[in-house]
Amino acid sequence: MKACVIGLGKSGVAAARLLKREGWQVTVSDRGNSTDLQRQQQELAADGIRVELGDAFNPELDSPKLVVVSPGVPWDIPGLQQARSLGIETIGEMELAWRHLQDIPWVTVTGTNGKTTTTALIAAIFQAAGLDAPAFGNIGYAACEVALLAQKPDWAIAELSSYQIEASPSVAPKIAVWTTFTPDHLSRHKTLERYYNIKAHLLHQAQYQVFNGDDPYLRNVGKLLAAPVRAEACWTSVKGKADLIGNPELGVYIEDAWVRTAQELILPANLLKMPGRHNQQNLLMAVAAARLAGIDKAAIAQAIASFPGVPHRLEHICTWQGVDYINDSKATNYDAAQVGLASVNSPAILIAGGEAKIGDDSLWIDTIREKAAAVLLIGNAAPSFAQRLQESSYSNYEIVETMERAVQRSPELAKQTNASVVLLSPACASFDQYQNFEQRGDHFRQLCQMLGQ
Repeated sequence: MKACVIGLGKSGVAAARLLKREGWQVTVSDRGNSTDLQRQQQELAADGIRVELGDAFNPELDSPKLVVVSPGVPWDIPGLQQARSLGIETIGEMELAWRHLQDIPWVTVTGTNGKTTTTALIAAIFQAAGLDAPAFGNIGYAACEVALLAQKPDWAIAELSSYQIEASPSVAPKIAVWTTFTPDHLSRHKTLERYYNIKAHLLHQAQYQVFNGDDPYLRNVGKLLAAPVRAEACWTSVKGKADLIGNPELGVYIEDAWVRTAQELILPANLLKMPGRHNQQNLLMAVAAARLAGIDKAAIAQAIASFPGVPHRLEHICTWQGVDYINDSKATNYDAAQVGLASVNSPAILIAGGEAKIGDDSLWIDTIREKAAAVLLIGNAAPSFAQRLQESSYSNYEIVETMERAVQRSPELAKQTNASVVLLSPACASFDQYQNFEQRGDHFRQLCQMLGQ
């Protein structure tokens, strides 16, 4: 039987290897033709997996029985639309992994922002409890890499983007967490309603639901008890028990500086060293998932006390001439970047820009005016961001275009403005200059570590 995998990233390679192991005749298709892709092509060819580079996927040429789509590939490209119209089963890489791992319990984390930190916290807690619980999806392993492991884990801890949920309709977790909801990825999903419904589908499928009760949009949905919220859902709040919605006996909240439920104190809230109220929200959702899984509070406290943070999300890189350099490359939209800037000490030098996204930038602009001593603008969005700042009566910005120039300029600018922080928090996708936000953050880290050399 023939199967085609679309996209040759980490997920595509893992999906191809899993299908090959299951006896499929596998072809991988990728429109790119880079040196790295050619290297992967040779490696897979040695395992009997054919790779076609440089051409768009055409299902009529191979006539596959199954098509598996990598997370970054748009669900509505012509080749995939054609495959579905021909009756060819077309699924996401996450769906393929689910078919091999559905006999173990899953915790899934979705949301516009906060997914990665919350997923990493949950995995750390489960592992501190002695469970084999790898994090995968948008973090750690590709989903099919976990399915390829010689021994199945005790739990699957999956971060799922809207792209992955859209292509994986069967995933039915034991516990589903929804972190935040704001406009994002609208260039792909077209409408806010469609973006919401994709995420809501995952929560519908879950046995237990956890919602961030401090998120304005989710809170409004919760008050209406509209889909996908069930009456027995667990809500969280950093504002205390009185601010919980849903059944307060089921919630997890912060009160008198403790993370707690109505029944017990669980851990001091300051045990988590990551800054910002949003990270306190992430902590509550992770604790809620752990308690629903039956993990005791000693293991939770142990994991949180030793949690190192997440790369590219308010990651402290170094201190140079008394100024902290912080990597927040994962802030790929206005809301995430606003949270990042609000979380650091001020005054700050902000490095922002890249490939701009659709969204409301007003709160982000307000936070820049309040906390940023200066803004260094990079990437394709630099001119439009400069115009928006100018319109908002903020003039202390410079268009520097590249990350190299931004980091080179930052020490002198920090000295002039008495800034204590240089923060990369782009509010943009990275694809104009980098392959992904990780590569962008790694480049920033490398440049920062070279300061003074």
